[in-house]
Amino acid sequence: MRKDGGMPNRLAQATSPYLLQHAENPVDWWPWEAEAFEEARRRGVPVLLSVGYSACHWCHVMAHESFEDGPTAEYLNSHFVSVKVDREERPDVDAVYMEAVQAATGQGGWPMTVFLTPDAEPFYFGTYFPPEPRHGMPSFRQVLQGVQQAWAERRDEVDEVAGKIVRDLAGREISYGDAEAPGEEQLGQALLGLTREYDERRGGFGGAPKFPPSMVIEFLLRHHARTGAEGALQMAADTCERMARGGIYDQLGGGFARYSVDREWVVPHFEKMLYDNALLCRVYAHLWRATGSDLARRVALETADFMVRELRTAEGGFASALDADSDDGTGKHVEGAHYVWTPAQLTEVLGAEDAELAAQYFGVTQEGTFEHGASVLQLPQQESVFDAARIASVRERLLAARDGRPAPGRDDKVVAAWNGLAVAALAETGAYFERPDLVEAAVAAADLLVRLHLDEQVRLTRTSKDGRAGANAGVLEDYADVAEGFLALASVTGEGVWLDFAGFLLDHVLTRFTDESGSLYDTAADAERLIRRPQDPTDNATPSGWSAAAGALLSYAAHTGSAPHRAAAERALGVVKALGPRVPRFIGWGLAAAEALLDGPREVAVVAPDPADPAARGLHRTALLGTAPGAVVAFGTEGSDEFPLLADRPLVGGAPAAYVCRNFTCDAPTTDPDRLRTALGVAPTG
Repeated sequence: MRKDGGMPNRLAQATSPYLLQHAENPVDWWPWEAEAFEEARRRGVPVLLSVGYSACHWCHVMAHESFEDGPTAEYLNSHFVSVKVDREERPDVDAVYMEAVQAATGQGGWPMTVFLTPDAEPFYFGTYFPPEPRHGMPSFRQVLQGVQQAWAERRDEVDEVAGKIVRDLAGREISYGDAEAPGEEQLGQALLGLTREYDERRGGFGGAPKFPPSMVIEFLLRHHARTGAEGALQMAADTCERMARGGIYDQLGGGFARYSVDREWVVPHFEKMLYDNALLCRVYAHLWRATGSDLARRVALETADFMVRELRTAEGGFASALDADSDDGTGKHVEGAHYVWTPAQLTEVLGAEDAELAAQYFGVTQEGTFEHGASVLQLPQQESVFDAARIASVRERLLAARDGRPAPGRDDKVVAAWNGLAVAALAETGAYFERPDLVEAAVAAADLLVRLHLDEQVRLTRTSKDGRAGANAGVLEDYADVAEGFLALASVTGEGVWLDFAGFLLDHVLTRFTDESGSLYDTAADAERLIRRPQDPTDNATPSGWSAAAGALLSYAAHTGSAPHRAAAERALGVVKALGPRVPRFIGWGLAAAEALLDGPREVAVVAPDPADPAARGLHRTALLGTAPGAVVAFGTEGSDEFPLLADRPLVGGAPAAYVCRNFTCDAPTTDPDRLRTALGVAPTG
């Protein structure tokens, strides 16, 4: 029962937490389904499409201001069919209409507000609209009235605009699939382009708002490993240090916020997303692998622990996000309320003497760095000048006090792609730092994906919640990122079943997501038809499905020797040759995959009489710690059929041995971890 006495709308049956947040709105919401458009056609009214997600601050604001408002809802119900979409459940719907919004307005964002014909063709666009005219923006009611008037009085004009937009979108097909993969020249140009956009004083790329460049850092680390280019490593290391010391990183509980609203990484947009933390956990682990940085080690482990502690679900998967907003203690939801501190709050928890120390250590000032005199915790000074034991006590007490504050809401939806990224990050971090509990968490999440998200044909479901699979089909990024996670897990655990599952998923990529030229699409050929089949090779908050698929296909080919998978990877990387030198910031994952292709990638087989043997485990860990770009590792007993790489790889004098190969042609085996380490490192090329 709603607050106004009405019954919940159709969203009450949804699995999406975002849709459920709107189930008691007075707006007569429909989910995205054919019946909604049939209803609009029957009534002869346009469709309001509202797209957002659970952790979106301005989505909550617009919902409170407009969708919970009785008169606004009454107008909507009379003149529109209203459809609410969770962009995380339906990235294909979001991508198609966001492309139209950006083409028409030059910008995009969420909440996304689009008006459609009953044939789902868009004709008017926007994002957030206020309840009253503000800063040159019309009110939402004014927009609704204007659209309704145009629909009633100028229908031919509306249909003409909608038709033109659909034709324009249809003409944006990308056909780089048959181009050659990038070579040294293109990757060098990409590095030069990144150097020009690099913020030398603050780290990162571009201005405010500033996003963590996870995928670009992965490229920089791989480029340094392959070529010895110190500038690439310096950009990666400095950016990681600035982020880790800034307010974008949770200095008490670990984990990263979505982005920084300023160039200095001081004030974050406080929502915490699974995908950011999975990607950054892996980046910091790889930075430690390359440099031995204590800071990188700490951040990688704290971020992994944050994911397991705060995002893990009862079923063993990982929830999508934590909200930016939380109760400030007065019943009012305020952005950042859970995380920020005033000097008075420090004193209340720590006492005067330790509060002064904490203020110096975390950069808390009387003026504040956020709002209302509050500060976001940072690390403005080197930790070595402080007493470590005393700081540890301060952190422990502050975290305990913060845990007593109202917690941000959690979106418990399990997204396949993002869980795939988390599996890869936790498996590798656990292996590098000898934390078997993290590997176990990765295995549990992978088990959930197999048990709940895969059907009999090994087709992926995009989401689940509370052990119940959602209704939406997986998209390209789901298949690619879950395959990526399974491949990492195979290398870490030595269990070939994960390689098999990755192969099943990548076969779907080849048959259902790829055209004859090698170009990739974000939805399968047999998926629901939208006004355009979405296709985007550029990275956004996560690796593009296109680049992620190329990387996973390449790794699978290295494990198995499959020529079709390698050829598909090379064709898919043709887009990187075209876009890498022009927009390297937005195709970092593709550049990273191209680095692996140029390096081989290396194939490492570690054979042992007993996988539990300490010498065998040492060789295995050394192989995993190799920095050769995209190297794959197979680990098992002599003669095992778990991995093709182990075939015909004998022990050496009865002892565990490691083989380093390219294209299944191997160097002489070694039983010495130091020699293996040298074989997997790349000397500078000058």
